[in-house]
Amino acid sequence: MQLLDSVIIAKGWLGLTFSKDGKNLYASGGNDNWIMRYQINNSKIVPHDTLVFGKPWPVRISIAGIAVDDKQQLLYTVTKEDNSVSVISTEKNRVIEILNSALYPNSPAGSTSNSLALSEDEKTLYIANADNNCLAVFDVSNPGYSKSKGCIPTGWHPTCVRVIKNTIYVTNGKGLTSKPNPDGPSPVSKDEAVARHADLQKTKVQYIGGLFTGTLEAISTPDANKMALYSQLVYKNTPNSKEKEMVSNGEKGNPIPTGVGDLSPIKYVFYVIKENRTYDQVLGDIPEGNGDPLLVLFGEKVTPNLHKIAKEFVLLDNFYVDGEVSADGHNWTMGAYGTDYLEKNWPSSYGGRGGTYPGEGEKKTADNKDGFLWDYCNRYGISFRTYVEFVSDTFTANIPVLTDHICPNYTGFQLSIRDTSRFYMWKKDFETLLAAGKAPRLSTIRFANDHTEGLRVGKPTPKAHNADNDLACVCTPLTPTLSLGPASLPLSKR
Repeated sequence: MQLLDSVIIAKGWLGLTFSKDGKNLYASGGNDNWIMRYQINNSKIVPHDTLVFGKPWPVRISIAGIAVDDKQQLLYTVTKEDNSVSVISTEKNRVIEILNSALYPNSPAGSTSNSLALSEDEKTLYIANADNNCLAVFDVSNPGYSKSKGCIPTGWHPTCVRVIKNTIYVTNGKGLTSKPNPDGPSPVSKDEAVARHADLQKTKVQYIGGLFTGTLEAISTPDANKMALYSQLVYKNTPNSKEKEMVSNGEKGNPIPTGVGDLSPIKYVFYVIKENRTYDQVLGDIPEGNGDPLLVLFGEKVTPNLHKIAKEFVLLDNFYVDGEVSADGHNWTMGAYGTDYLEKNWPSSYGGRGGTYPGEGEKKTADNKDGFLWDYCNRYGISFRTYVEFVSDTFTANIPVLTDHICPNYTGFQLSIRDTSRFYMWKKDFETLLAAGKAPRLSTIRFANDHTEGLRVGKPTPKAHNADNDLACVCTPLTPTLSLGPASLPLSKR
């Protein structure tokens, strides 16, 4: 293999394709929101022109996938920030049609369309929807009047689709299913060697990032009957629906409303955010739950208060999320979504193969287009305050909406400070705001010592860290402070 030529693109994002005759190369300009077209002359990449989609960053369009129809002089582009595919006339240099790749019309961002490909006859378009675990399929034989043909189920988190003759090839970034990791890593173990993709069978410690082994699947081009069956399966596999966006199941008289816009007696919300512990590691010893006692690290003897809450309120033993590590976990916690950029970059960052930490607002291109919970509060006039969550080590807001909504006296991610000490920091701040009539309607409070420091010499043991976290986390939402009285630590102490 020989390198013939190269060019530097200021901003790019996984959108790169040749025309069929190999004379033109189209490259995504990422957050500059354009596509650069190059001509290939004598094995050299020569700039030709630029197809502009809109104003550059901070406008979020971000082309992520490109396919070319040379016969019709059309360019198909998928944008990673919404559920749309733009059809562009390369002759007129303008968008002639926009396709909705989501499962329902007017769906919120979250399908994560990130790749697309045309059939051999260029009459059918396949779009990979990473967070819907499917391909959206369109009849594009009549440009400007394209029609949905249905959906094809895939593995977990499809990241690329290509077509060769009558076979559709799909790569799935997270394989087929989630997996348990009974062999660690454990904060109470001295063995810290973790599994990467290349040595899953060799290491004794199973790290969650190494459990995701991608898959490649080959799908025969379906006829109309099979497409109908495939589409039914996709919707059957999808728990979301338009009805559930507006109304959910619930008990009559429950203070949590079941319908959007319904009234509720709840006036103040205290959102306590912990670190990376699984259900089984903490609550797997509750016999009524769907857990595994063999995976318990910090059971009832260490976390009696969390167990008390789980038994008296709700267990949530079958509550599943897509956040695997801190980087995407915090974004899911505060925004119910991990963007395409975030999901593709944290494995490289965590694996030491390039890139920096992309979560918690530290990398703007990884943030949700429509923002986080605080942004929605801001739009609807709901007051809010954050205690370290999405705040830098220098006590500045990682995202604009949190400016002037930060507690300056609440300690950040320093595991040497006890979470029970943080509780009193929160208590002092909250009571001051309460006395001034400025108590926020939403408080996001981070207690992170259940992260632990492993078995480092001179540091609290993992069980001590979790016991401290247990007391701080559970006392906050139950203290009389939240009934407009003085705060204390009322529950089980060790």
